[in-house]
Amino acid sequence: MSHGPATQWKENKVLEKKKARLGVAMFVVYTVIYAGFILINTFDNPVMGEPVGDLNVAIVYGFGLIVLAFVLAVIYNQICTNAEKLYEVGKR
Repeated sequence: MSHGPATQWKENKVLEKKKARLGVAMFVVYTVIYAGFILINTFDNPVMGEPVGDLNVAIVYGFGLIVLAFVLAVIYNQICTNAEKLYEVGKR
């Protein structure tokens, strides 16, 4: 079961810095939103029992955090993929 020859990957310092900055920015956004969840649970936990439709705030906020993480990952992947494609086009 051959997967073909190995390819040579060259490091691109410019794109790596941009991707790292984007990743850190997205991490900070997620951390602030997650910190809100923790702070509400710590200092005003009856709020988490308040109804939101058929569910409560804790369930909605928790699932929202999961969905947000997935959405941020997809956005990060798309932005990085587009940046790499633009870099490859400009390199030719």
